[in-house]
Amino acid sequence: MSLIEKVIEWYSGNMTYASIAALMGVESSFIPFPSEVVIPPAAYVASDPASALYVSDVYIVNIGLIILVGTLGAMVGAIVNYVLAMWLGRPIIYKFADSKLGHLCLLSSEKVQKAENYFNDHGKVSTFVGRLIPAIRQLISIPAGLSRMHFGWFMLYTFLGALIWNTVLAALGYVANGQMDLIKEYSHELSVAILVIVGVVAIVLIAKHFIKRKR
Repeated sequence: MSLIEKVIEWYSGNMTYASIAALMGVESSFIPFPSEVVIPPAAYVASDPASALYVSDVYIVNIGLIILVGTLGAMVGAIVNYVLAMWLGRPIIYKFADSKLGHLCLLSSEKVQKAENYFNDHGKVSTFVGRLIPAIRQLISIPAGLSRMHFGWFMLYTFLGALIWNTVLAALGYVANGQMDLIKEYSHELSVAILVIVGVVAIVLIAKHFIKRKR
């Protein structure tokens, strides 16, 4: 049994708001852990009173609170990446990514470079959009820290991106009735759909702005 499988097994018997926040914090840091095994199962438990876990006099029955604590946890993990990147600097970050420990965390200089290129190509808003892309979401905070992006904007974009992603995962967990195979199968497709929707909304808002200015 792998370490992730052991954590998943532990989580299934210790599903509290605190454990949700903690695991989402880990997921958003440089430590690889899938958010698909955190939010969807919790949302399923919340939607089914018969399966609700009773822990410390609190029932895990509020999907909105699951999304909120998951988002706050994700922000903590993202801040860890941001601060470490800002303090350590590019040479140390890339050296760590290619170290044995970095490889254990599924990091590589190529992955960090990919995230940095995405940030440079799309600007500060990439910390929002990047949270919706599976291959980028865990690492997008690193180039933000390396570039010393304004912390307030970083927090806002990270919060919005994580909130949308966790909402989608919660909805998926509810619809899929906690079936992990379905959740893993459709989480990527949903992230693509979200990006398309966000892109369309952005285009509409920009078009309205220019039409208003022209008038």
